[in-house]
Amino acid sequence: MNAQQAIKEIKAGQLASIYVVLGTVDYLADQLKQQLLQLIPSEERTMNVGSYDMETTPVAVALDDAMSAPFFGERRLVFINHPYFLTGEHQKSKIDHDLDSLQHYFDQPEPDTILVLMAPYEKLDARKKLVKSLKKQATIVEVNQVSERETQAYVQQALQAKKISIEPAAFQELLNRTDGQLGLIMAQLPKLMIYAAQSQRIDSAAVNALVTKSLTQNVFDLVNDVLRYHTQSAVELYHELVAAQEAPLKINAILLGQFRLLLQVKVLAQAGYSQGSLASTLKVHPYRVKLAMQVVRQFDQPTLRAAYLGLLETEVQMKTTQRDPELLFELFMVQFVNDRRAVGVR
Repeated sequence: MNAQQAIKEIKAGQLASIYVVLGTVDYLADQLKQQLLQLIPSEERTMNVGSYDMETTPVAVALDDAMSAPFFGERRLVFINHPYFLTGEHQKSKIDHDLDSLQHYFDQPEPDTILVLMAPYEKLDARKKLVKSLKKQATIVEVNQVSERETQAYVQQALQAKKISIEPAAFQELLNRTDGQLGLIMAQLPKLMIYAAQSQRIDSAAVNALVTKSLTQNVFDLVNDVLRYHTQSAVELYHELVAAQEAPLKINAILLGQFRLLLQVKVLAQAGYSQGSLASTLKVHPYRVKLAMQVVRQFDQPTLRAAYLGLLETEVQMKTTQRDPELLFELFMVQFVNDRRAVGVR
């Protein structure tokens, strides 16, 4: 079940005793959490809502709360945050969790308590007995990455509530500047809506003026400059990023990651993978795959490989020598362009 379906059921009074909010999109997880909080009258929340972080608090404390009767109210709401023991992660923690008691609770949940496990992970470890029991009893709500179409629907819904529209080009630029991340997009909307208070319309000028490009988007621009052998603009953008206090090793690591993704998309697309299956297989945001597919259609595999290997060598030089990182990037660009000329590429 996705977040929208879960919220719809909660509003209709179709409640589960146990919820697992599974996934990495904080915006959707928070939307669901706020909807659950609405079940408890504001004057009762101090006594009937509990929240416990499993990285710092024993699960037994949360269970004591969950098994207590509501205090002058109809129900109790208990959040268990970061239940890493449901995953395959090996967490270094001194907390001793009574998982047998948690297993017993899953088998016999309290009827007047709604227990919510906020699990910001891609998946749970299905091999664990605890997880198998949980899946039998709980409603699993997935808050994973959403598609561009779903993102647009969320944006349109938020804007329509304020009777504001957004131009298609402006929405595309908003996607570009936020890497298509729903949480980042929704965080930018309030100031864009203030801008559009009079005109009731968000245009590209507003997005360009108010939404700062992410480091990843700047690096994506850098990737395009590299592949098009635009040495001057690539070097200038690299200098701008360093001047903005971005660490050269971090810039190079993101560049490497982008070229690795381009190579993976190029190879798998040639093998017949669709855009949707690529995102699932590579476990990256669908919007990143969309942008990568647009790029790889224009460049051959040897060119992508040459850029990747050149940047890999640049990273080695950054880590093992005292040479200036900006100079190393300039040398990479010179070598990359010279290699193109050597094979007669225009």
